[in-house]
Amino acid sequence: MTSHTLSRLAAAWLSAAIFVTAGTVFAAEPVRVGATYITNGTDPAKGSNGWALVSHGVGENLFTVDRDGKLVPELAEKAQRTGDLTWTVTLKHGRLFSDGTPMTAKALAAGFDNTFASNKAALATGGKLTFEAADDLTLKVTTEKPVPFIQALFAEWPLIAYKPTSAGNAVFSGPYRISAFKTDASITLEPNVHFAGADKRSPVNFRKFGDAQTLTLALEAGELDLAFGLPSEVVSRLQTNPDLAIKSFPVGYQYLAFFNTARPPMDDVKVRQAIDLAFDRKELATAINGGDPATGAYASYFPFAGREARPIDPAKAAALLDEAGWAKGSGGMREKGGKPLRLLVITYPQRPDLVTMLPVVKAELAKIGIAIDTQVVENIQQMAAAGDFDIALWAQHTAPSGDAAFFLNSMLRSGASLNYAKYASRGFDAILDRFATEGNPEKRVAIALDAQQKLFDDAPASFLVSPVWYVGLSKRLKNYEPWGSDYHVLRADIGEAE
Repeated sequence: MTSHTLSRLAAAWLSAAIFVTAGTVFAAEPVRVGATYITNGTDPAKGSNGWALVSHGVGENLFTVDRDGKLVPELAEKAQRTGDLTWTVTLKHGRLFSDGTPMTAKALAAGFDNTFASNKAALATGGKLTFEAADDLTLKVTTEKPVPFIQALFAEWPLIAYKPTSAGNAVFSGPYRISAFKTDASITLEPNVHFAGADKRSPVNFRKFGDAQTLTLALEAGELDLAFGLPSEVVSRLQTNPDLAIKSFPVGYQYLAFFNTARPPMDDVKVRQAIDLAFDRKELATAINGGDPATGAYASYFPFAGREARPIDPAKAAALLDEAGWAKGSGGMREKGGKPLRLLVITYPQRPDLVTMLPVVKAELAKIGIAIDTQVVENIQQMAAAGDFDIALWAQHTAPSGDAAFFLNSMLRSGASLNYAKYASRGFDAILDRFATEGNPEKRVAIALDAQQKLFDDAPASFLVSPVWYVGLSKRLKNYEPWGSDYHVLRADIGEAE
């Protein structure tokens, strides 16, 4: 017997061993999960960690969106408006943090206070919120700006619920708790014994993969029970493997292109409009083997989605470039004053479809005489925030709380912390202001449509594809049903031992 065989047998024995921690025995054999992303850290108030920790099954929100896209209570029982800027949130009885302490309004208020002081994305909808515990299960909330639906605000990804500790850590309430974390590599989870069903829930080893191809190979090698975010080009091959189940599902994400409106030549609206008209959205959707051409900022199943196909018109795009002074040179490429029209397009490996789209984008823009340099960067938020790009291919869930306003306020309002396009428009901001006081669902749809039309006119971004995503599953997790895009990858019902 070779040493390689012995090591494989030893690994198999270890993976089948009973998982014991803190005196508690959990179901055997950890669930092995892989994806191209993982939380950047365990601080829930930093960056997008709140989203990732909920995705990993560690944290919860007061309200959430269920598998049918409906806004429902999670840790909260209900929310009631008590004034123009005041609300009372009633918490569910009997919920505990993962350390066994009761979930109280005072503890949650401390966590929310920390988030609003540390994360500007939390300010997008209601401005700065303040909190007061009326009793153990009653949280009084005051918003800086009017909010028609506080339930939707508390479903937004920055507002994960947690209790800060004196040591500077955070304690959460989800079905799993963190037992080990290696930055940019892996997170080890164990069942939260204070969450129902812990005795039937397996531990989880969650690994980050540098690219989707490596993730695919690990799934094929039998190293994973769940591979989340498979590249579309491998799906047909994987579907022939009898040991795997491949499932597809529509997502609330949109693939889009942010234009850096603060950097020449993208500061010229005619250049941005020309690029928007050059994108062949059907070609882009075909390239990634799944999804539909985007009609606007939202997936088609939302009532506030765009109603008409976005146009493609290379002739009009060429005319706009002519008007902007970018004439065709001898080689057919655009130039002005002897300087070529050459743009930097960036994207990131955590969304493999975007990398697949890069050469298609390059070819489409070449048809109207624009030369493209491409770059795949690991930390796109840092590069985008610094403004070191002309076009950024991006994947964004544009309605994570089931409402249209959060994306527009957090990523396109003038001065917003995540406004990577550096877009500033008083007219657009005035449209968004209408969200703050309008509670009628049909009128909110009309506001969202008006906002999208303004974006179509000003072109700080192009909305490209409403994608379909793929997950690969071992026989152990053959009954796993993906939903909620990547906001609820690990849930209480996916890791039970058989």
